[in-house]
Order: sequence, then structure tokens, then C-alpha cells
Amino acid sequence: MIRTIEKAVISLATMLLLAVSSAPATARSTPRQAPPRVDSALNELHDWIPDLRSNIDGCRVLDFGSGAGVQAVALAENGATEVVGVEISDPGRQAGAELAAQRSVDGRVRFVHRIGADERGHFDTCISLNSMEHFSDPQGVLEEIRSALRPGGRLLLTFAPPWYSPYGAHMAYFTSVPWVQLLFPERVVMAVRSRYRDDGAQRYEDVTGGLNRMSLAKFERLVSAAGFEMVERRYTAVKGLPLITRVPLLRELLTSRVTAVLQRPLEEALPSPTEGRNAGSEGTRATV
Repeated sequence: MIRTIEKAVISLATMLLLAVSSAPATARSTPRQAPPRVDSALNELHDWIPDLRSNIDGCRVLDFGSGAGVQAVALAENGATEVVGVEISDPGRQAGAELAAQRSVDGRVRFVHRIGADERGHFDTCISLNSMEHFSDPQGVLEEIRSALRPGGRLLLTFAPPWYSPYGAHMAYFTSVPWVQLLFPERVVMAVRSRYRDDGAQRYEDVTGGLNRMSLAKFERLVSAAGFEMVERRYTAVKGLPLITRVPLLRELLTSRVTAVLQRPLEEALPSPTEGRNAGSEGTRATV
């Protein structure tokens, strides 16, 4: 009896979500924004990190999750003395290398699958744009980034949306229902999503690109566990609602973006070449 009732509830919830979703033929198959051009690739970072230039100019920069290399090339063209893009995708690294050569910055930009042991403690700055909510092992990623930075080196990161925000499920391409991840069971969302994506995902973690349910509390906990100092943290509220990001519970539900500047402690000793895990295993940005 209980199983029959559960099955009926799931069926009803699925029909309800389908009723408030786009027809598969009209749903977006790609992100709304066009692929960034080199000359505008840093615009989003500049928007959220006003002192970005001072952390790039004359610096050795790690672009963690460099994709097709557009941002890495832009970093070099905007004053970085060296840029290393970490990207697990072979086509992404190849595209980045070709773009760097086309823009004549290939002497200062290169792309790797993972950070080499000899480069630990080497970088002044690391950039992570819209990736933190996708890493399957975010704590491992943060620890690897920290080990790659010199003492006093900084990680500049911004990502959106966090998990409990209205569109934290990253399902807006087929439904405009806010908090769909809270209002509907996961199996319902995945069942409806299967009409728009064919990756066979049964959980949020399984979707193309991955979703790690990165809440504000989880982010704060991971940053602390990874050994970073929080230099600056800014939570952007939905529709700019004043002070809402300071209210427990409401901040989780109504924060649309997380921006932070994290620093490796100055007094921390540099790692030996054999310390730590291999880096870069989670370095790809992806569209869900």
C-alpha cells in the first residue's frame, strides 16, 4: 500500500513538473550567452572582483578549469607574466593552445591536465569562475589550489547559483519554477530532465558537468577545512534584497552568487614536491 501511494505521488509530481516546463522542442539546448571572446573574457570577473587587475598584472596565474582557454589567453593579454590553464578535457587544452598561438601569447600561456609537483607553491593568483558548484571533490580541489599557491597567494573565485538559491538546481533551461530542487523529489526532476538531456543522470551529481549541492554553509566549511584565510567574502542577494544575506536560513534561499578572495597563509611552509595529490582532476567547467 505504501509503495503504491508513493508511486502515485511521484507520478503526480512528475505530471505537475511537466506541466510547468517547456516543451522539449523549445527548451534551450545551449546556454543563453554566446561563447566569450578574448577581449571580453574577463568582464564577468571584473564585475565581481573589482581589484582583479592588481591580482593579475605581473603575476603567475593559475586558471583552474580553463575550458577552451579563452580566459587564460585574456589573462596573459591583461598583464599576467605566466598563465597555466588546468583542464581535464583534451579538446579544451588543444583549443587553448591553438588560441594562445593565434594571439601570440603561447610563450606565456600553456595548458595542463594537472598541476605538476614542481609547480607547488609557484603561483601568485588562481582564478576559478563558475566552477565551484560543479567539482565532484571540491575540498580536494581547494587543497590542490592552496598547495599550488605561494604563501600569501590568492584564490579569486565566484560562482552562481549556490544550491539552495531559486535556480540552484541549474534546471532553468527547461523550467522556470524556482527552488525546483526543494519542491520536487530528485527522481522527479531527473525523470523530467531526461526529456531534455540524454546523459542518463539519476542524481544531480550525475548530470553532465556535475552538481555538488554547494550551499553557503558547505562552501564556508570547505574553505576552512582546506586551510585558506578568508580575505573577502561577498554574497549577492536575489534582486539585491538588502541585508538578507546576513539572515540565517534566508541567506541560503535568497543568495544568488558567491564571490570570495581566499589567501594561503603567509606563514605556511611550502610543500615538498612529493606532498599532496595530483591536481586538475576536477578542472572542467561544464553546462548542465
